[in-house]
Amino acid sequence: MRIVIDYRPALQARTGVGEYIHETIKALGRGGNEDRITLFSSSWKDRPSAETMAELPHARVVDRRIPVRLLNLAWHRLGWPSVETLAGDGYDVAHSPHPLLLPSRSAAQLVTIHDLHFIAHPERTSHEIRRDYPALARRHAHRADRIIVSSRFAAGEVRKAFDIPNEKIAVCPAGAPEWAGAVHGGDADGYLLFLGTLDARKNIGGLLDGYARLLSSRPHVPRLILAGRPTPDSTKWLEAIARPPLAGHVEHAGYVEADRRAALFRGAKLFVLPSFEEGFGLPALEAMAAGVPVVASNSGSLPEVIGDAGLLINPDDPESLAAAIARILDDGELWQALRGKGFDRAREFRWDQTARDLRRAYEDAITAHAHRH
Repeated sequence: MRIVIDYRPALQARTGVGEYIHETIKALGRGGNEDRITLFSSSWKDRPSAETMAELPHARVVDRRIPVRLLNLAWHRLGWPSVETLAGDGYDVAHSPHPLLLPSRSAAQLVTIHDLHFIAHPERTSHEIRRDYPALARRHAHRADRIIVSSRFAAGEVRKAFDIPNEKIAVCPAGAPEWAGAVHGGDADGYLLFLGTLDARKNIGGLLDGYARLLSSRPHVPRLILAGRPTPDSTKWLEAIARPPLAGHVEHAGYVEADRRAALFRGAKLFVLPSFEEGFGLPALEAMAAGVPVVASNSGSLPEVIGDAGLLINPDDPESLAAAIARILDDGELWQALRGKGFDRAREFRWDQTARDLRRAYEDAITAHAHRH
């Protein structure tokens, strides 16, 4: 099978989408198939690093110096140029890691839709996502031969929003990280941790509000570390943590590379992810795999991923967030029980299974494409 995958979301700091596609490609390469995997990369300034490519020895890289915004405008609005033209080769499968198609002359086409937050709340998005996704995602979903989602929740959202039949959607959940097996973390005297891009969807304001309520009732609450890339949304939150009552209690650690995440989770007592919506919630799975109890939203895909291995709260209610954190801080037996449940839950998610699910979707897409043409 000749596979081409748009690797651009994993070029820079790998957030959830980039991590998902990178780890899936690694697992596809371990699958023992005779597949030819091509990673398409295009940027004016960002190049795939030697370290990154060393992790993907089974993949060939096609790297073009075309500005991301220019190529996205041509691809999204014109469906041109084809990936075959840019890569100089032919393919059986063209896989886009986001909701808009990778233009192809003859390959079966797949898109990935982790969530539909860009439709429900376009004001929380920016750049090409705000400009193109709400207008084009439905049309591209119907043109795609298969749609990849990472949770049953996301599958239901896509099915309802775009009127897509079940058989066209492939659920391919993410896997637990390789580094977590050596961590066995969770520090009883550690800090509270949030990991994720600092954008509006992650409900950072609600997290800071809940944490401030904790501080007002217990001055010795563990410090809170916000680990993640800042965005235009985050200016007000970063200003807030520099002022009382949060000053000295909340730290912004910035984006944390994959090789530093083990140390970050090893020192954490509790992981908090109060997002308004997640299509999967990979950091929550990382926390469970590392032995760190989780407090997370009861919305989106998070209940599906976490199961009974964490405490779920209403993201619109900072008081419930503060109460859940306090409950775990005050109850050592609960903390230990959630650690054990988290380890067990995380073992159910494996990247090798993700790759098998995805490759099956590729085969189905090729069959569907042949029937349509």
